[in-house]
Amino acid sequence: MSAPAPPRERSRDDLPHDEGAHAPLGELPDEDLSSMLTIRAFESALLDLFDRGMLNGTTHTCLGQEYVPVALEGLLAAGDHVFSNHRGHGHYLARHRDPEGLLAEIMGRRGAVCGGVGGSQHIRRDRYLSTGVQGESLPVACGVALHLKRTEPGALACVYVGDGTFGEGAVYEALNIASLWDLPLLVVVENNGIAQSTPLAANMAGSIAGRAAAFAVEHRLVDTVDVAAIRRGLDAAVRAVRQGRPLVVEFATHRLGPHSKGDDTRSAMDIAQARAADWYPRYAAADPERFARLDAVARAHIAAVTADVVARELS
Repeated sequence: MSAPAPPRERSRDDLPHDEGAHAPLGELPDEDLSSMLTIRAFESALLDLFDRGMLNGTTHTCLGQEYVPVALEGLLAAGDHVFSNHRGHGHYLARHRDPEGLLAEIMGRRGAVCGGVGGSQHIRRDRYLSTGVQGESLPVACGVALHLKRTEPGALACVYVGDGTFGEGAVYEALNIASLWDLPLLVVVENNGIAQSTPLAANMAGSIAGRAAAFAVEHRLVDTVDVAAIRRGLDAAVRAVRQGRPLVVEFATHRLGPHSKGDDTRSAMDIAQARAADWYPRYAAADPERFARLDAVARAHIAAVTADVVARELS
């Protein structure tokens, strides 16, 4: 009796690719494009501060993924709860537009969001909470979603996770409960194809869509950087979440920078492919004059914020 054939290795190539990569981008208000550019400038400034020896600990930038929280923020309401993860600066900035408070928190300076005790990964403000513990937010978000269902109908809990987090059992406990109890839970998976240093092919059997289906939870795959198109495509589904239909939205995205401040194990080819899929040059080419103007403003703003926070006393 012959041995069974080994399972076929999976990779990002198994995900559908954006067939509209060269199609015109949808119209995006200045406010949203500025938000994306501000997040890009903020994350770049953090890596520069690390290079200059001005930051301690670690931090995980979302370079390349900035459009995800900006797109989602346009579908969220003030009463919704947002749960973030270790790579959460963009989630926070899209929600609160507060680079001063976040940088002060990361640097432990006066004006820090959490008094300097949360650092880069553990932030709490109003209905926003981030944690560096993989999978921790999902069961917490389920509890909040149950509370919202009982006390604030129409509000939802949105939780951001990465593809690597699907190795945590808490993910499946949460999806099971959300489906059984019809909770207003929106799970946003930023699938950048690599869990720290482990490629998708080596850490996931099956697919995120298949795992959502196992719990009868609807799954949507987003494979475009067009913020306007993302919002159009998800609007009805997010409104259904508010009525108690949990949803998993998977973004096939790309991480431009290292896992943390300098630990990038990817090949030069993999990094080049990620940069080729970046939203930044596409938006720059779509409207060069407006993009250059808003980009210059965002860079100047973050430069001023950085200079101000660096000069503050410790919190």
